Order: sequence, then C-alpha cells, then structure tokens
Amino acid sequence: MRRSDTRDLLLLAALWGASFLFMRITAPAFGPWAMAALRVAGATALLWPLLHWRGQSRLLIERWPDLLVVGLANSALPFALFGYAALHLTGGLAAVFNAATPLFGALIAWLWLRESLTAWRVAGLLTGFGGVSALAWVKAGDTAAGGPALAVAACLAAPLLYGFSASFTRRRLSGVPSLAVATGSQLFAALALAAPAALTWPATPPGLQAWAMLAALSALCTGLAYILYFRLIAHAGPAFAMTVTYLVPAFAVAWGAVFLGERLTVPMVLGCAVILAGTALATGLLPRRPTGPVDRR
Repeated sequence: MRRSDTRDLLLLAALWGASFLFMRITAPAFGPWAMAALRVAGATALLWPLLHWRGQSRLLIERWPDLLVVGLANSALPFALFGYAALHLTGGLAAVFNAATPLFGALIAWLWLRESLTAWRVAGLLTGFGGVSALAWVKAGDTAAGGPALAVAACLAAPLLYGFSASFTRRRLSGVPSLAVATGSQLFAALALAAPAALTWPATPPGLQAWAMLAALSALCTGLAYILYFRLIAHAGPAFAMTVTYLVPAFAVAWGAVFLGERLTVPMVLGCAVILAGTALATGLLPRRPTGPVDRR
C-alpha cells in the first residue's frame, strides 16, 4: 500500500460523503428521478472518453444485458431511492444507513455465491443488522407521517441493491475491465431513467445553484469517484477499498453540519458505531490475523 492509496481513500470518502449533501440540495429542485438521471448521464459523459481512449467501447455492446442489470441495481434505483430519502432525512443519517452496504453484500454472497461464513462473520451480521434495525425503528417512529418511514425504507433498499450488484458483478462480469463496468453501468442507468425523469420533470425550472450542485454530484461524486474506487481496488485490493465505508458517514455528517446546519444525534452515533462494528466483523476486517511471524521472545 502506497501513500497515494491513502490519499485516494480519503478523497473518495470525502466525495461520497459530499454526495449526500449535494442530494439534499438537488433532490428538492429536480425530484429524485430527474436528479438520478442527470447524475448518471453526466458521469457517462465523463467516463466515456476514457473508455474510448482505452479501446474498450465494444464491451458495452457485447455485455449490455449484464451491464444493464448492474446499471439498474448499482446506480439508477439506489440514486433515486437516496434522492427520495434526501427529501425527508439528513444526509448524515442516510450515509449511516448506507454503511450497511457490506452487510447486505456479505449476506447475499453467502446465499447466492455460497461464500463461507465464520462464527465471527455471523456475529457481525447479527450485530450490524441489529444496529440498522434499531436506528430505523427510532427514526421511523419519530413521527406518524409516512414520509420519514418511507425514506428509511428507501435507505435500506438502496444498500440491499448495492449488495446484490456486487455479487452479480462477481458472477457475471468477472474479467471485464473495471472502467467498462463503470461506464456501461452509468450509460444503461441513464437510458433506464430517461422516461421516469421526463415524466417527473419539475414544473419550476431549477435554479443556478441546484444545477451547479448537480454538476458536482455527477462529475465529482460519481464519475471521478468511480475512477478513484476502481483504482484503489487495482492498487491496494478490495479489502482496503472497502474501508471507505467507515469514513463516508463521518464526512457526510461533517459536510451537512457545516453547510446545512444538520445536527448529529445520539441515536445516529450509537447506530453508526454498532453498524460499523458489525460490518468490520461480517466482512472479515476484524478480527485480523497476523500476516507475519510472531515474535514470542
């Protein structure tokens, strides 16, 4: 692992944390569907020239059915779901729920790919999902209105889709270059969202600030973030890249507090701690075995 890998990890966490801030601003202006459609369309415009330069454009035609599934499960639907949640929940809270993604990924990999689960990993799944359930119960019960409860459900459906997408990608797109997967998934997500975005396009034109935030969400938090993420996987391995999950909620809470005045609540802190502890166990990050000889002197 190089120093540049740590730098990329921190930058990626800052960008994905900022995405929850940008969604809080753009979702009310564009609506969840239009926001998600423009986000993936902008990311496609950024990634396509890189893919073409590497001569991998043909892969989008050869593998389009699988790329369409990944585009729906890993971008189109989760982005729209988090966009809806942004209308009712703080960005920090949505990021805490998003931290459950590796939990769903580990569970689906066990059910579908028959990955083995040790006692520690089972304990991690139970702990993590316990934290998610407790936090969801507290937040959904804050008010009798349907909005927050549905927003919590959206925040739980999105990481479930992410977890499915990870296993699907391993099963159907193993060996396909990462840039092709990233570009193809964004392209087909944009095509899938075109009709819903057109049908729900806002009657009031969004302002300049909303467009600027959407451009940042698309170019920085989606296009550039994908490049950083796949570069981390290539240079430092998936286990190291996955640790970004632990940093995103902290950045999301910080951005929300600085720019939107969002508050950090005790249930959020406790729920996040339990979820991340369970994630560390469920994904095998803890407990770690020593990789070198043990000095027994």
